[in-house]
Amino acid sequence: MDPIRCGGGHDVARPSLLWLKDCGYPGDMFEGTEDGSPEEIELRIAAVLTNLPIIRSLAASIAMRADFDLDSIADLRLAVDEACSTLITQGAPNSTLRCSFQVSGDEIRFLVSVPSTSDTKPSSDSFGWRVLTTLTDHTATWVDGPTSDDTNADSPHLVHIELAKRRVEGLPG
Repeated sequence: MDPIRCGGGHDVARPSLLWLKDCGYPGDMFEGTEDGSPEEIELRIAAVLTNLPIIRSLAASIAMRADFDLDSIADLRLAVDEACSTLITQGAPNSTLRCSFQVSGDEIRFLVSVPSTSDTKPSSDSFGWRVLTTLTDHTATWVDGPTSDDTNADSPHLVHIELAKRRVEGLPG
């Protein structure tokens, strides 16, 4: 049986099931890094609708690991899906979606951005935006234009959506 090299730098025998604690993960839910700053997870992925299940799964996994209740996990998962699908439809051809999750204490903050040829931010009057504002505790959107250093007039704008979901009060954490 070949050993498996874990992230903690040590080998473990190849069991039928590998436990995270075998790789140096203590098993406790996280509330940021040891110095108290938020833990950040970033994903860069092609801006295509077929990648939405990957992003939804990551959002749900992060919320479960942060000990959110099942309803909050479902809300975050749906909100992340809506934010990403909104930006994918606005993205420039062959662009990359940049997703960032910041986890601290009782909140998960999600920021997604995509290069776009349009300087238009997502509409706050759409049904999708209503979904985002209903499911989350904070939502914002903005567009960054090309920098003054850009010599190419066609350089893309960067469209952003940010949302935050807080853990429901009264639950452990």
